[in-house]
Amino acid sequence: MDAWRDNALTEAERLTFEKDGYLMLEDVLPDDLINKLEVATDRVGDEEREAREMTPYERLSVMDFIGRDDVFMDLVDYPKVFPKVFGILGWNINIYHSHLVVTPPEEPGNVSELVRGWHQDSGRVNAEMEFSPRPRLSLKVVYFLTDCSVDGRANFYVVPGTHLDDNFVGKDKRKIDPEGATPVLAPRGSAVIFDRRLWHTATPNASQMTRKGLFYGYSYRWLRPRDNMTVAHYIDRSDSIRQQLLGAAPTGGKGFSSPLDEDVPLKVWMEENLGGVAV
Repeated sequence: MDAWRDNALTEAERLTFEKDGYLMLEDVLPDDLINKLEVATDRVGDEEREAREMTPYERLSVMDFIGRDDVFMDLVDYPKVFPKVFGILGWNINIYHSHLVVTPPEEPGNVSELVRGWHQDSGRVNAEMEFSPRPRLSLKVVYFLTDCSVDGRANFYVVPGTHLDDNFVGKDKRKIDPEGATPVLAPRGSAVIFDRRLWHTATPNASQMTRKGLFYGYSYRWLRPRDNMTVAHYIDRSDSIRQQLLGAAPTGGKGFSSPLDEDVPLKVWMEENLGGVAV
């Protein structure tokens, strides 16, 4: 875990994230790991397309994918990225959502059916929170297995800084790009961390390559998981911090909102290695 200390969130990174609502980290995944992740992603993709009777040209979205291959666990606490996550959210966190997305090239002769869908994440949270701006609550890390450093490769678009503007895009305007819409140009092997409140959208793939991205959602442990979190088979062979990230609470239900140290070994690690932690 020395790598966690070496890759701690810097003040410059914190300021960028707070200002823009997202942070790009380039060259975090080595080629050998990307290749393993691609093999697993392709296998899951083939299984899902067959089960759903999808064509090779349809955009594929698979929730709760982490439990489907051991290699996906490598990214749960990935040393070059995870310290940025707990540097932003703190220690009382876990994985609450995972999302594998594969966007193939458009079918020849057909116009893509994928339209803009500008949104903030978390669904009903945004309708039922009474304050504005709404609280952060969670963030996502997306790992790019494809070179998306050029626009037109199913890049996700954002409007930097809109994580603090709940009403930036009106309900009747979510299918068109607002002023300031910006493609995230992420090279292969990069990771992008983004605030769940940041206004963003998926876009069609006008290139000849298949865009593959792995999304890992981190939230506070007292927030209900967005996925089924089918990861119980990893618990016994995981260290205590990974167990925390996979949703374990040794002291029971109260351990999510009023955790003891045994519930949150990440807190203990931070206290021992980073010179103390915030309350």
